[in-house]
Amino acid sequence: MSLVSAYLPNATGYLPYWQLLVSVTAIVNGIQNFFSFKAARKIYNNVATNEPVTPLQARTFGIWTLTSGVVRAYCAYHIHEKIVYDMTLFTYLLAFAHFSLELLVFRSAKPNPGVMSPVVVSTSSLIWMLTQYDFYVRK
Repeated sequence: MSLVSAYLPNATGYLPYWQLLVSVTAIVNGIQNFFSFKAARKIYNNVATNEPVTPLQARTFGIWTLTSGVVRAYCAYHIHEKIVYDMTLFTYLLAFAHFSLELLVFRSAKPNPGVMSPVVVSTSSLIWMLTQYDFYVRK
């Protein structure tokens, strides 16, 4: 166990561990999108739009997800730095905006676990980070 704990964030509270968990999940998902676009199809699944997910869209989604994952991983280890904290907040805000727009405005997605998972993670992460801002950010 000490081998694992040596690689965990060295900060108070659970938010840094959450950032690490979410970042690893995002990085794995991002990499998956380069080899298969099943994950992207689970999200952008509304056949009523008659616009199937292409391999290019899946790879673009993969890069976007990888970028968010890297920023969140960096935040897990540098959570007290204002700029890093703020950038991470924006990754969740952008994710929330994107998935909400795809669900409610563009209708390229239907509510299912594939799309609701990032909505729930982005919303809960935004709320958690906003409520803990003064605790973690060094001014």
